[in-house]
Amino acid sequence: MTDSSAAEQQPEPPPPSTPTASCHLHPRREPFEHGLLPIPKLIFTDGTQTLSLLKSTLLSSSSNYRVSSETLSRVLQIPVEHSRILIETLSSVLHDDSDPLVKARTSKEIEEIGVNVFDLLVFLYIQSYKRLLPKGHKDSAAVADVWPSTSAFDGFLSALSPLQLVRSNSRRSMPSQADEEAHQLSYLQKHLGNILSLLADSAEAEGDESLVLSMDKFEHLGFLIYFGERGSERPPLSQNTPFFANSDPDMPAVPVPASHVLDWLLQHISSTLEHLADRVSPKENGPSSSSDQDVTMADVGTSSVKPSSSTRVNSNLGVEVQWTIDNLFLCPHPTEERVVNCHESVIYILAPLRYATVYGCSDATIVLGAVGKAVRVEHCERVHLISASRRVCIVNCRECLFFLGVNQQPLMVGDNHKLQVAPFNTFYSQLEEHMNQVGVDPNINRWDEPVALGVVDPHDSLSHPAGVSDVQTESATRLDPDQYTNFVIPNWLGSDQAGSTKDNPFPLPDVYLASQQKNHKNLVEVKQILRETQLEESRKRELSTALHACFKDWLYVIYTSPPILLLPSVEMRAPRQQNISAFSS
Repeated sequence: MTDSSAAEQQPEPPPPSTPTASCHLHPRREPFEHGLLPIPKLIFTDGTQTLSLLKSTLLSSSSNYRVSSETLSRVLQIPVEHSRILIETLSSVLHDDSDPLVKARTSKEIEEIGVNVFDLLVFLYIQSYKRLLPKGHKDSAAVADVWPSTSAFDGFLSALSPLQLVRSNSRRSMPSQADEEAHQLSYLQKHLGNILSLLADSAEAEGDESLVLSMDKFEHLGFLIYFGERGSERPPLSQNTPFFANSDPDMPAVPVPASHVLDWLLQHISSTLEHLADRVSPKENGPSSSSDQDVTMADVGTSSVKPSSSTRVNSNLGVEVQWTIDNLFLCPHPTEERVVNCHESVIYILAPLRYATVYGCSDATIVLGAVGKAVRVEHCERVHLISASRRVCIVNCRECLFFLGVNQQPLMVGDNHKLQVAPFNTFYSQLEEHMNQVGVDPNINRWDEPVALGVVDPHDSLSHPAGVSDVQTESATRLDPDQYTNFVIPNWLGSDQAGSTKDNPFPLPDVYLASQQKNHKNLVEVKQILRETQLEESRKRELSTALHACFKDWLYVIYTSPPILLLPSVEMRAPRQQNISAFSS
């Protein structure tokens, strides 16, 4: 609506409303955590100058506001492979689950549907975002003995990467969700005017009234922000505004001056930043406020076995776990999972998830249930990750092994070293049900098609020497089929509800299937030999003792600490462990 009559009908802005606790504006974490790509040609540092030109070109290339990867490749002057990665990444962080792109499963479907131009413009703009630097641990001495040691193959590029910073003597750790939220809001506070100008239409008016925003364009801001509390139902963004609330679908609301919308949003951002400051400050100086109380494990459905732990659960920020012996955590509302700084651990997260993040872990085995949007693994060493997911991004990791059932090509980003990939290798009784629930297709597994992007992440807030950003990161190699084995999840770790999954839902490549069958045949033969061997009672006891000792040695290597079962949503942080009493008994 760009004619003069539309401009004349623009309503006067309603009086500013005072934000209340129940309607605080929050940033969507997903685009900032899972939606940033280290592709230099996607990062625009001139505000809206280039993106405004791209907007005109893209809109002229489409009759339905959607463009394909081929069009993007031509307009952005990037390889088609990168334009496909762009669309797949954007679809994984879209706010509107009714968008047909979210429901697309195959590359052909994604190509046919294409991406909405206005979602794309917002996505491209935030590629200039710089992540918050890891912060120093409050008690450096307490974590000095649990942090992963520097690897023998730390080299020149490693010293330039965030991994070296994370491992420095300052003992850095992942920023809290409150710190990240404040950082993201500050970014939006600075750039929201430019973003609105990309979504707005021109009107025949002067000054600040020359750009107007329609209700459907305003809804694209839902890609970045929402009202309400995390985990609660989110109504359309326009229904929380005085401009478009209760609009009749048959009679769309008249476009509003973009300047009025900006003033209203900035007021709410300032209010939320003040609320976050009030919430965080007491935690740094003493007990938390009544509005942000910790809750007991009983409040989130926890059961434990032989507990001896220090556990902290925050109603807004998740759960922080420190354990010394067996714990079994059962938490409701599965949406996302964060596993942070866990060392020498075995962690089972057998639930349907939207997102999962594994950060700063070492010498651990982590089993994720079905993840329907994205998995991000960052700053990890000697971790075995088993995951059935739609997509996975691996950043600054080394000596890790990934058993993947993944529908899209795995992304390798940053300073990676000695990574291996292999087909998915486990199951639990409800796995297929969880995969159907979140949209993971067992008939598509692209585990062996990793894509290596830049060795330097331009979003990490660090400076890097010239030329390093042009170096491609090290990709992953395939695991030798002779080393491929099934990972057996103990029955007692499963849910009380029976499921239909009896085997690995992802078909195995022939070479891995043959290796699996050979190993099974060898095991049967060894069992048969042991049964048929005629030994005296004393020799039988000696053999039994030797087998038991070998089993315990293997168990110590694979399971250096007790298992943790989580049915999320939680955030978990834990130190190294040395106790394996649950297994050795």
